[in-house]
Amino acid sequence: MIVDVEATRSIRQAEVGSTRTMLDRVKARFDLHPERLIADTVYGTGPMLGWLVDRKIAPHIPVFDKSGRSDGTWTRADFEWDAENDQYICSEGHTLKQFRRNYSDPNRGPSGKGTARYRALKEVCQACPSKARCCPNAEARKITREEHEDAQQVARDLAKTKQYDISMKLRKKVEMLFAHLKRILGLGRLRLRGPCGANDEFLVAATAQNLRKLAKIFPAPQQTRKA
Repeated sequence: MIVDVEATRSIRQAEVGSTRTMLDRVKARFDLHPERLIADTVYGTGPMLGWLVDRKIAPHIPVFDKSGRSDGTWTRADFEWDAENDQYICSEGHTLKQFRRNYSDPNRGPSGKGTARYRALKEVCQACPSKARCCPNAEARKITREEHEDAQQVARDLAKTKQYDISMKLRKKVEMLFAHLKRILGLGRLRLRGPCGANDEFLVAATAQNLRKLAKIFPAPQQTRKA
């Protein structure tokens, strides 16, 4: 059943923002708080995943991650994250740290916002036997860590579960509703202009979709003929 509708422009930022709006609105209207959210990679950005994890909603969403490398060298996933000491550890046991000394000036220390960059020591990387597999074109290895990396890791861990596989199958059924709206209910092209007009059309179409669904679940009682 469709419980909320929010018309947006066809851009990623607007679509992701509408998801937050609808989740908050459904919570306020119907007191519905989902245990998990199923979506495609467009919704797997760090801020979105962090927003979901903070609200105790399991993100069954592929992570939107560009940290992979196509040249065969080690990616960020090949480094072990040591949260207690705020550092990465490579396969050779060397550490990559964001700061190697305490700053008296707070503006030069950790900010706690945005992206953090972790670096290995130059002399360590130059003497490392695995440099060709790690950073062949750089003096030392650097790794960036996003603000919501912990939430992204939560999504990666969930992607390895059996429930995640079930969610991906369920997502295909939801996509069928969108296809039905376009083919059967005529939403292939909007007739009203502007965001308000689009939202009105979506609301009417979603209402028709729900009524059609309810008619199948609760058919009209059959009248018996008297002999």
